[in-house]
This record gives sequence, structure tokens and C-alpha cells, in this order.
Amino acid sequence: MTETTNTKIAALYARVSSDRQDTDLSLSAQLRALREYAAKCGHQVVREFVDEAESGRSANRPAFREMIALARAKQPAFNVILVWKLNRFARSRADSVTFKTLLRKRGIEVVSINEPMDDSPTGRLIEGVIESIDQFYSENLGQDIRRGMRENASRGFFNGSKPPYGFRVAEVKDGGRVRHRLEPEAEGSPAVQVVRRMYDMVLSGVGCKGIAMVLNREGLRTARGQRWGRVTVHKVLTNEANCGTLVFGGRPGHPAMSSGLAPVRVADAWPGIVSRETFQLVLEKMGGRRPAMVHPRTVPSNYLLSGMLFCSCGRAMTGHKAKSGRNFYYICQRKYKQGSDACSARMVPQEKLEKAVVTQLRREVLTEKNIEELVCLVNEELRSSSELLHEKVQVVDAEMHDARARLGKLYDAIETGKLELDDLAPRIRELKQRIENLSKSRVQAEAEMVVRGVEPLDLSAVKARAREMQAILQQTEITERKGFLRSFIKRIEVDSGKVTISYHLPLSLDGSGTDKTVLPIATLGGEGGTRTPTPCGTRS
Repeated sequence: MTETTNTKIAALYARVSSDRQDTDLSLSAQLRALREYAAKCGHQVVREFVDEAESGRSANRPAFREMIALARAKQPAFNVILVWKLNRFARSRADSVTFKTLLRKRGIEVVSINEPMDDSPTGRLIEGVIESIDQFYSENLGQDIRRGMRENASRGFFNGSKPPYGFRVAEVKDGGRVRHRLEPEAEGSPAVQVVRRMYDMVLSGVGCKGIAMVLNREGLRTARGQRWGRVTVHKVLTNEANCGTLVFGGRPGHPAMSSGLAPVRVADAWPGIVSRETFQLVLEKMGGRRPAMVHPRTVPSNYLLSGMLFCSCGRAMTGHKAKSGRNFYYICQRKYKQGSDACSARMVPQEKLEKAVVTQLRREVLTEKNIEELVCLVNEELRSSSELLHEKVQVVDAEMHDARARLGKLYDAIETGKLELDDLAPRIRELKQRIENLSKSRVQAEAEMVVRGVEPLDLSAVKARAREMQAILQQTEITERKGFLRSFIKRIEVDSGKVTISYHLPLSLDGSGTDKTVLPIATLGGEGGTRTPTPCGTRS
């Protein structure tokens, strides 16, 4: 855009991606140019946002998200965003249009200091052409990069940055370039020994959870220093790198999969930690008992308290069935995945806990006394709210009458020649703005009066509805019952000796009660030992 001498409050945005083509666009160079431009135009720079090694094709950039969030504030801290070029802001035409439209509505413009253009229709057309070219370049660059990575993988070279557990990255010469291959860590390294132990344990009949429990008990940790779980153990055991096979583009969501290209597979790309025969044997042994990989949100839950029930350790408690297939429990997810060493909370029988919670809700919330007090409280709030709104309208009317009277006196002074228009113009503008603001306040108050102008609740009708609610808890489908419970219950927490239910409403509406009740867990039964349900049980 063209330079302006009007002082503006500016934010600077700089970005470099991980592409080698970005090496000439260092962050320091971008920021230096942006600061010089701001100083030349007399802009006051209040914030600098920087994204390093972030793709412009995605709006999921930390500094960019923060900048947009601040721009959407009630009073934005800046009114112009300076970028080195438009492709630093976004390379997706859709993202660029979306965010620029959002910013323009907030009174914020995006200025490219190296692509002069104005805000006219012609300027926006040129801007759109530049953005479309940037997007075309970016998409073609992405195809070139993927093509190069597939070629690199087909020759047995490693494309990733973080090696799998038990491996390290080694540099190899390829003509005049340095490439990377995987190789197992030293023969006696703990990670290599752990990987081999995992395969041995599976062959001896130990499952992923059992393996995780053994490793955690011995104080062994993952490559990230975390405790082992069923999922992390499973990932190690099913990684073909362990038998020396390179696989590139074989996981769901990988660009190679979305583009319809088959994964690149190279056998014997590096020495394996285990033999291919061992790897295949373990896969076959695990395959027969591996649970279906289905996202829990896509599976209807038969557990009434799922999503509301939590262990005292902070993790959710979910439903599972015991190995016999006849008994059902809620169990802490940390204990389920990592064993009793991670959490010693006991399992709680599903039927007994759900029955106790429903009974408690009926006794504590859906009582005659509570319903009567709730109706009185709501009706009192409706009456009080209506009175306040009427008072607000009266106050606004009085202030508008006063402002109009003052404005009339000013006009009289001008007509009689007592004062000049130039002298009174600022005061006239101020009073007009005051009247306009008061008019808006009155319209808003009237709208609230219409919205809140409902009839008081009828006690007999509410009591009848409460009886229907009682029936819902016992007779309807589980989805309806679960939704009903969520409307009253905030959270249920299971501790070593009790179950605490927290409600959205106070139990006693006169202010003398609390919003919690406690059930002794001993009355529910359950198990506190190390036995856990089978991994293939129904989950919430």
C-alpha cells in the first residue's frame, strides 16, 4: 500500500518457514525492514509477532493466532499490521481473504511494505492476483518437496527429524550432499534392550499393558521421559523400523496418503533391532486380540456417567467390562493404561454407582421443597430484573430530555447571535453523540424487556415437570438420561473413601447449603487391587 504520513498504531508480523527457499528472508532482515518502514511513516510499533519455521499455508501458527486474537478484542491494541510481503501473512488465498476481511471489519489494515497498492477496487484486484500467485507457488513447492522426500525415502534415506525409540540418526555422504540414515543405538544401550524385551514379552504371552506396567515398575521411561502406556508400547512393537524396513507415507493423514500415492517401502534399509521373522510373529500374536481403533466419540456409550466421572488423580474414569464379560466397572484411565503403580484408585461397579448417583439426585435436587424454592427464586429474579430495566429506561429518558434541552439552548444562542457557531460546534457534536448513545441504550433496554418479559413460573406446572424428570431418570434412553444428568451435575469425583457429586445448583436455595454431596465409596463395593478389565471391553 502507499506510504502515509498519518500516525498509526502498528503491529509487525514476520515469518520464516522451514523451506530452504526462505533462507534469504531471515527474521532479523524482515523485522529490520518493517521497523524502518514504520519509523519512516511515523507509525508507533506496539507489538512484534514472529513465527519461526511455520508454513504460510496454515493459519495454525502460534504468533499469528495470538495476533488475530488481540485484533478481535473489544479495543484492539493496533490498527495496522505491517508485513514484509503478503506471502508472509498467508499463502492460502482463502485464509488471506478470511482474515483480512475480519481485520478490516475491526478497522485494521494489512500493509505489505514491498508490494505497494491502494485500497481501491483496482488495488484489491492486484492484491488478489499476488495472493493467488503465492498460493500457486506454495502448492507447487509442496508437490516438489513431497516428490523429493519420496525419492529420498526410496533410496533408503531417513526423512524425519526424531528417530524411533532405540534408533539414532547417522549422517552419510551422497555425492556432494549429506543425507541421513537410521541405525540402532549401541548394542548394549538400554533402549535397544527394552525394545527386544518387549518383543520377547509378547511372545511369552504378556500384553501391551502388562509390558508397560513392568517397564514403569523398573523406572524405565520413553524417549520423551514419560511413563509407558499401552499405546506407546503398541507403537514401538508395530514400527517396522525395528526390523530394518523403511516406510514413508504409510500413516493416515500423511500427504502421500491423501494424494493417492502408495507408501514407499524399502526392506533392509538399515540393520534391525529384531529379525523380520520375530516382528511378523509378534504382529500375528497381537493382531488376534487388538481392539478396534475407533474414536470413542463415534461409539455410543452404555455408561451413564461417562464424561462426568473423574478420579482423584485428575484423569477421567471410563467404563469397561471385566474379563468374564458379565461385570461392568468404571476405572481410572491412568490406572487402566499404566497399571496400579500409576494410580491405586479402585474400580467402581457401574450399576451400583449409577444407581447411587441417580438416587442422590432425586433426593437432593428434585424434591418438593427444592422445586418450590427454585420457582420462588426464579420469579423473584424475573420481577427484580423487570423493575431494573424499567428504572434504566426512565433514567435514560431523563438524560435524553436533559441533553435535548441543552442542545436547544445552544441553538437558541446561535439564532439570537449571542454566540458563534464555531464556538459552539464542539459542544453541539458532543451533545448529539450523547443523545445517539442514549438512544442505543434505550433500544437495548427495551429489547431486554421483551426477551425477559415472560410470565412468572407456575408452581403446579413446574412440579408436574419435575415428576416427568423423575421418570426420565428411570425409563428413557441412556442418551436422554445422560443429557438430563449433565444439566444438574458439574462433576463427579471418586476418591479413596468417597464419591463427591458437584451440582450446578445449590442443594439448599436459601443459601444455607452447598453444591456438593458425598457418598461413601464402601457402600458401592469395587476393587482396589491390581486386577483390571480386559482391553477389549466396552469403553465409554
